[in-house]
Parts: sequence; structure tokens; C-alpha cells
Amino acid sequence: MKQSLLLYLFILALVFNVFTYSYYSKEVAFQKEQLDKLTKKNKVNEVKLNDNLIDANYFSIENNEKAQNYFYSDVPELNIDFATLIPLLKDKLMDFNDIPNGNPYTGQEKLGANKFIINKIKVLNHRWIIADYCDGEYWGEVLLKYFLNDDKSISFEVNQSLLYQKQ
Repeated sequence: MKQSLLLYLFILALVFNVFTYSYYSKEVAFQKEQLDKLTKKNKVNEVKLNDNLIDANYFSIENNEKAQNYFYSDVPELNIDFATLIPLLKDKLMDFNDIPNGNPYTGQEKLGANKFIINKIKVLNHRWIIADYCDGEYWGEVLLKYFLNDDKSISFEVNQSLLYQKQ
């Protein structure tokens, strides 16, 4: 009786092990298949995001070789590195936010108690900048021209300004 009980227990343990092995081997295969699907999907999404980034940066001085060449001269002392120019332009334009009546390069007069200040700037090429501005209540965008003067100073000129309707 004891031997038959041990035999039944051995057979039962063997059956459990076979079922457990088959379950986990199928589970691993299923998870591997899911991982492969997700990897393929992520690669497709990565390509789409990369294409969107390239499209978004099409109008950017970093990707415009003709605009970059504008800053190079035959005389090495007159060359201007556009990579150092971009932060300089942004800093110069942001410095005007400290004026009590607001940044004059938003193209907008003060409408309420708050002044218009520039929030975000993108240098498009060797001549134009697009900027986002707000006063906390109204939002707008402005297209600016910038000029590098002979005395190494920078001057700005409002080309077009757009103020969105209050929502």
C-alpha cells in the first residue's frame, strides 16, 4: 500500500511537472513574441518621430547651410559662428523683457496690468526670428528681423505681429 501510494504520488508529481514545463515554455514564447511586436512597433514610431523632427526643424538655422554661409567671410576675423550667435540673439531679445512697459519687440502695447514678454524664440535663418509672447492673459507670435551691425551690436525690427483672441 505504501509502495502504491508513493508510485501514485510520483506519477502525480511527474504530471504536474510536465504541465508546468509546457505552460512556462509557452508563456516564454508568448512573451518573446509580444516583445518582438513591441520592438517592431517602436522602430516604426521612432522613424515617424525622427521624420517629424526633421520636418519641424526644416526652418531652422541649424539645418540651413545657405543661412550659415552668410556668416562666413574670406577674412577669418569677420567669421561669426552661428552656434554662438543663437544664444546671444536669444539673450539680447530676452533682456528687453525687463522693460517696465514690456518687450517692445512683441509689436504690442500693454493691454492691461501685465506687460507683454517674449517666452520662446526660434532663429529661422540669417535674417528672421519667430517668437512667442504673452502677458498672462493674451498670447501672440511675432516675426522679427535681426541685423548684425558693423560694431558687433545686434538690432531687431518687428516685421509682423499677431495677437490671438482671448478665449
